[in-house]
Amino acid sequence: TSVTSAKIQVNGVHLHYQQTGEGNHAVLLLPGMLGSGQTDFGPQLKSMNKQLFTIVAWDPRGYGQSIPPSRDFPPDFFERDAKDAVDLMQALKFKKFSLLGWSDGGITALIAAAKYPALIQKLVVWGANASVTQEDVRIYNGIRDVSKWSEKVRKPLEEMYGHEYFSKTCEAWVDGICHFAGKSDGSICQELLPDIKCPTFIIHGVKDPLVPQPHAEYIHKHIKGSRLLLMPEGKHNLHLRFAEDFNREVENFLR
Repeated sequence: TSVTSAKIQVNGVHLHYQQTGEGNHAVLLLPGMLGSGQTDFGPQLKSMNKQLFTIVAWDPRGYGQSIPPSRDFPPDFFERDAKDAVDLMQALKFKKFSLLGWSDGGITALIAAAKYPALIQKLVVWGANASVTQEDVRIYNGIRDVSKWSEKVRKPLEEMYGHEYFSKTCEAWVDGICHFAGKSDGSICQELLPDIKCPTFIIHGVKDPLVPQPHAEYIHKHIKGSRLLLMPEGKHNLHLRFAEDFNREVENFLR
């Protein structure tokens, strides 16, 4: 099945998305920091079951091909992304849909599931966190300078954005996410987790260098009835590295 690529106006910006499959169950893929459908979800767009699912991968505003506007990080940027994501799916005429969120996209998906419960069928998150600790701040500052990234991770993003936009936006992201650590409990969306009522599946790579495991355990503990799967060899990009296992687990959960 081919992948269509298009833009649609949502909340005053033109959001880019890719869509494939003709199944009754609509699924939105939410990318991570600086990510897009193209960079973050190749194996999912290619190999997830096209008969069961209609798969949509979006580029949040200021990321991927949803530029302009340039990306910025006001205090409510996750809420803004959550509203954009849900409004995009409604603009595409999906009445109910499931969310698959990676990293920042996982945080966005948690907020969307809590705030728009009538629209969300099921929720899958991996590499996500509901708060920012001092340890997290140390990790984020370690990735602030993109010239220190491995070439494999850096190259597709540099090709998409050009070096200047990529490096500036990464620095702005570090500042934006570290802002949460200044709050008394470091919370991004902890208080919203008990409001999530849809079936929820949390996946975590035990070797994730960016998101320590207690984050996944906290989310699991505070979403009633949620399921947690630990992947012993998984790192942050477990859905790319172990795409076949990941896709199978997620499809079984979504059925």
